[in-house]
Amino acid sequence: MRAVLVVLDGVGVGELPDADAYGDRGSNTLVNTAKAAGGLNLPNLERLGLGNLVADAGTELAGVSACDSPMASHGRMAQASPGKDTTTGHWEIAGIQLKQAFPTYPAGFPPEIISAFERAIGRQILGNRPASGTEIIRELGEKHMATGSPIVYTSADSVFQIAAHEDVIAPDELYEMCRTARAILTGPHAVGRVIARPFEGSSGHFTRTVRRRDFSLLPPGPTLLDLVAQTGLDVMGCGKIDDIFAMRGITLSRHVSGNDQVFDAILAFLDEGRPGLIFANLIDFDMKWGHRNDVEGFARGLEHVDRRLPELLQRLRDDDLLAICADHGNDPTTPSTDHSREYVPVLAMSPAALHAGRSGRPIGVRSTFADLGATIAEFLKIPWSLAGESFLRRVL
Repeated sequence: MRAVLVVLDGVGVGELPDADAYGDRGSNTLVNTAKAAGGLNLPNLERLGLGNLVADAGTELAGVSACDSPMASHGRMAQASPGKDTTTGHWEIAGIQLKQAFPTYPAGFPPEIISAFERAIGRQILGNRPASGTEIIRELGEKHMATGSPIVYTSADSVFQIAAHEDVIAPDELYEMCRTARAILTGPHAVGRVIARPFEGSSGHFTRTVRRRDFSLLPPGPTLLDLVAQTGLDVMGCGKIDDIFAMRGITLSRHVSGNDQVFDAILAFLDEGRPGLIFANLIDFDMKWGHRNDVEGFARGLEHVDRRLPELLQRLRDDDLLAICADHGNDPTTPSTDHSREYVPVLAMSPAALHAGRSGRPIGVRSTFADLGATIAEFLKIPWSLAGESFLRRVL
């Protein structure tokens, strides 16, 4: 028995009622991207019911239709926690609802934080302001290479990001700087993530490398991952899942970067046949295309993952569960390059239900991402006392 949970990072499906408070009125990552790209070709996601969940919301997904008999139960999930960042979204999926959003720094980090960090690493820093990662290394990369000063920046999300050229500060040293920052950023300054952003190349041609690492806070309580691992089942992380949960509750990890590499990791775990939870994050929608407002890249990325879906589906056994969702929005059609406060899609299917002639059913609008965690727990026969209510009866 295996549950496979795939997070399409940043693929939201419409503004939440409080989106205006976050500056995200009008955001609808999936629908707006499809419209701007002249339609999407997603036949496998269409068969699962992606068009159905969008139609149920009263909108249209250009190029993707609703099915009469979708393979998956389908709906949307609202975020109960404040915020719109990766950590908050994944933690809520796993059963934790935050009461207070992580701190953000629209004016940069305060002097006491920067001074403490500079003293600890023995170097001065550059930057210290909200910025696009690609823009700030273009602007400050040459000065960084001349001085050896790491580039510190943030965004609308709760992140302390450190960029450094790999020839100036080797990745292992950069990771150690991140651990230092993580130790400093506590109490009221406990940001959700400290992120290492190594890059390479020369002036005018700097590019970020695949050796990014995230240093998250520990979850404040038990999560779905802890509960699964405590029963003796494996929790298999693919991509940056190990970073998001600070390795807690994860028994096996394939820490790779890029949608194709993460997809390959999912398939490898499926081929190994271990019972438990396979938890994957497909990062490219957010990192490569959403934050860079790359509509065409976002659209082509969705189509590429769709083409690979049959590889996953054909490996599922009758006693498996597949769930596909997102953690927040990141609409590349808006002026913002930050995350957006949106509903996220949820598709959940069981091969056993399909073979018994039961097609997917609507699950409506769930009030919290944690409903998916509760559903997976019930499927794996694990007692659940965290946030959320299971909708498994609508899937099996």
